Amino acid sequence: MEFNQPAGQNIFDGATIVGKPHLRVDGPLKVTGTAPYAYERHDVVDGQLVGYPVGSGIAKGKITSMDASAARAAPGVVAVVTTLEIDPLPLGMSNVARLFGGSEVQHYHQAIAVVVADSFEQARAAAALVKVSYEEEKSDFDLDAGFRRLEGTGDPSVDVGDVEAAFRNAAAVVDEIYRTPSQSHAMMEPFASVVDWSDGDRLTVWTSNQMISRNRASLATTFGIDEEKIRVESPYVGGGFGGKLSLRADEVLAALGSRAAGRPVKLALPRPFLMNNTTHRSATVQRIRLAAGADGKLAGIWHEAASHTLPGGQGEDSTGQSKTFYAAANRRINHHPVEMNLPEAADMRAPGEASGLMALEIAMDEMAEKLGMDPVQFRIVNDTQVNPSKPEMPFSERHFIECLKRGAEEFGWPDRNRAPGGMREGEWLIGHGMAGAMRGGNTLDSGARVRLNAGRLIVETDMTDIGTGSYTIIAQTAAETMGLTMDAVEVRLGDSAYPAASGSGGQFGAASSTAGVYAACLALQRQIAMHLGVENPRFENGQVRAGNTVVSLAEASMEQELVGEDMMTFGKFKEGLQLDTFAAHFVEVGVHAATGETRVRRMLAVCDCGRILNPVTARSQVIGGMTMGVGAALSEELATDLGRGFFVNHDLAGYEVAVHADIPQQEVIFLDTVDAASTPLKAKGVGELGICGVAAAVANAVYNATGIRVRDCPITLDKMIDELPAI
Repeated sequence: MEFNQPAGQNIFDGATIVGKPHLRVDGPLKVTGTAPYAYERHDVVDGQLVGYPVGSGIAKGKITSMDASAARAAPGVVAVVTTLEIDPLPLGMSNVARLFGGSEVQHYHQAIAVVVADSFEQARAAAALVKVSYEEEKSDFDLDAGFRRLEGTGDPSVDVGDVEAAFRNAAAVVDEIYRTPSQSHAMMEPFASVVDWSDGDRLTVWTSNQMISRNRASLATTFGIDEEKIRVESPYVGGGFGGKLSLRADEVLAALGSRAAGRPVKLALPRPFLMNNTTHRSATVQRIRLAAGADGKLAGIWHEAASHTLPGGQGEDSTGQSKTFYAAANRRINHHPVEMNLPEAADMRAPGEASGLMALEIAMDEMAEKLGMDPVQFRIVNDTQVNPSKPEMPFSERHFIECLKRGAEEFGWPDRNRAPGGMREGEWLIGHGMAGAMRGGNTLDSGARVRLNAGRLIVETDMTDIGTGSYTIIAQTAAETMGLTMDAVEVRLGDSAYPAASGSGGQFGAASSTAGVYAACLALQRQIAMHLGVENPRFENGQVRAGNTVVSLAEASMEQELVGEDMMTFGKFKEGLQLDTFAAHFVEVGVHAATGETRVRRMLAVCDCGRILNPVTARSQVIGGMTMGVGAALSEELATDLGRGFFVNHDLAGYEVAVHADIPQQEVIFLDTVDAASTPLKAKGVGELGICGVAAAVANAVYNATGIRVRDCPITLDKMIDELPAI
């Protein structure tokens, strides 16, 4: 089914299930500990062994020798595979880092061996016995130096108008450098897989991955196997945030170990490997220049940035939102990937926007102050209904001004502290800040199969649920379309034997996968109509109605299972539209006047993201993003050893994420909007919008509390303590 024009009036406009709050259908499994995560799939195949990885001890160079004899002789060891024993494996889809094979070392903790044993303890102990010799090469890990070297070079991705003239003639100019650190996904569930490669060239993988069809294709490429001989299952993912979008070393090592041992192998990457072996958000250095007239209208936006990457990657392109967010007749945008032998930089929740909006929205706050304007009003003045880099391309829907106005009203913005350092409660300096947010509203082709048997509907799609609520919103979509109750619908996800869906990532999963399920349900409706010999049927209250014919779905499918399968594809009409989601974030903080300790006191997000499919799961996604934004603002940083080239704080003790005690009060408001150009459900994603702009809102609130402008995240007390006012 092709979605080739904006949706008109349809069943979702008067929905009784879609758009209504519904508790997660997978909730009972999660809270009782019975949801089958990858490492816990003990029942899927007998005779499982345990694998443990060995990682490189250098960041760049070559392995000159490996001695695994002691490991092979250790108790319980069944097999050892070293990287020198096989040629470099081909890269799967979206992989930049080499996952195994050959002598070259690209980054610290690159997987160089796997030990397979009867138990975890035996495998880990034996892995420590592998002896490795290296020929180490020097490498540069200074991103600031890389930015200085590349600034002003290359072709800008956007170069519109006369930027130099805009700055020469401006009434006010902001020109500052902003920095964000490398960050880890830090999901609770590690990268983990159970792999059975004991049956010839047939490969079965039970893993934790966000995109099943892409993962299967990567496995086929990496191991040279026909896709039809590979099955991948990932029904539950304990957090991904983009880190589990691509094939990683856990699957590769478990597969190699299984082939060598002739038995299934399960393997989970230890937490330090999560930080240094898998992917992360790259650090950025960003120079943002804004030019504005006395009336507050931006005349120029000049954003140049750099981030680190292994050869072939793009790192964290933090400039994307500067192309489209605010009106300005003149703009120049350029991003510089800086090649470094640090672990692979790739997608992490709102890649690009999370880092870029931290810088842009602080710069907007600084410009509002220079102009003597309210930060909310300054953003309203610079709103746009067309892509300013492509004025012929309108936004499909953009209600950013409503987000700003509603947020200001609900937060009590008019009553905020207006003078930096001007509000105090005992030893705490109180500040208020806000920021705008935007994130793409893309969709990908997505398929599903639905089976009706004795009135019970089973939905099958390889879509994943990474904690976002996919099971629930897919069940709601199917129930609404087929006129069934939620308890008559069973959803089965995360299996490559099912039709390929969009997968989870890029904030496209919810809108895409529900559209695919809708298409499959319409195919089933046609099958039912043919089976009953009726035309123009209506499906409601568990019945099929056509003229004088009324048949229950249970009766219609009692003797024969009826099946519908289809894929939703998206027409080219979208190419002429800018589809995005928008939000306004408001934050109140307290900063201790003596220590610089910052505490977030309350937060509000007002979101414009099309039809909300389920307010319960959508709110959960936004507050999760807001929480990650607080971590990014105040504590999260992968600290780089600039001499040896690795992330030092490679566990959850040293990498500090925001926790419950850091988030006392959060409120989320969804505007009552739909986007007919998105999907038949008129919905867009929301899972990544929640993190966008939050770090800037916190930083702006800290400035308002203290008068200290920190442009280098995270905002730790050492960056403020020397400038704090006297108690």
